Amino acid sequence: MYNNKQQQWQGVLKHDEPMSRHTSWRVGGCAERYYQPVDLEDLKVFLRSLTDAPALTWIGLGSNTLVRDGGISGVVINITGILNKIDFHSNFEVYVEAGVASPKLARATAKRGLSGLEFLSGIPGTIGGALAMNAGCMGSEIWEYVKQVVTLDGQGEEHIRNKDEYTIAYRSVKGVENEYFVAATFRLHAGDSQKSEKIIKEYLARRGSTQPTQLPNAGSVFRNPENDYAARLIEESGLKNYCIGGACVSEKHANFIVNTGTASAKDIESLISHVRQTVETKMHVTLHAEVRIIGNEK
Repeated sequence: MYNNKQQQWQGVLKHDEPMSRHTSWRVGGCAERYYQPVDLEDLKVFLRSLTDAPALTWIGLGSNTLVRDGGISGVVINITGILNKIDFHSNFEVYVEAGVASPKLARATAKRGLSGLEFLSGIPGTIGGALAMNAGCMGSEIWEYVKQVVTLDGQGEEHIRNKDEYTIAYRSVKGVENEYFVAATFRLHAGDSQKSEKIIKEYLARRGSTQPTQLPNAGSVFRNPENDYAARLIEESGLKNYCIGGACVSEKHANFIVNTGTASAKDIESLISHVRQTVETKMHVTLHAEVRIIGNEK
């Protein structure tokens, strides 16, 4: 399973780790193996040590992920707070590792007088997750500002990829299979710190007033259809506050599903399915999930 004779990895390896501890919905079964590296080089060593070619699942803050109650086979790699480097370069460029929280990068670039990434203050999760799904809000998307990315493959080999090696669309990024984002270089433009910080405060105030931030959730559940909003379609379908078990469509924002305290992953997934079917029947629009649903059914 491991070949650890050449060089010792330094991170923390756990077995049967409850994923409810690592997802913003606070649900999910156990990871068969769960690894948290100490840094990027340690992660490379760990990946090279794997001799059984296990399935790899990468997570950050778990804010856009539903882990099923049966847990996750193979190895889960958590980079939150570990790959956390932010390096400012000349020419308005900044190098950022994938474990950096999106709001942290928004604040850091604003403080340096760089503009473009203020919208990230309203997106929960890490830069790695934001890159993987082309996260965005307020009319902006993260890949608008990407110059190049750094990835690791399953054997721990590093690759530098240019933006044009990926097909970027709304909440979609397609590129080389079985490579995982570990860093990116962003090209921004000159701004005004005070103006950027004001924009960030406005984003955060709007998020607090329109989203159910006090209850466990995973952000927007469905992508917005072209020229429409998923929240409007869900609300007009009469689904606000509709519940299955401990999972409910938020009264505050219809495109959010909250865990009221007793939800299982099955409750949440069943509610996602019910919302999709109801909107299709009543509004004749097919909604597509924005959240990542992974793992085994119980």
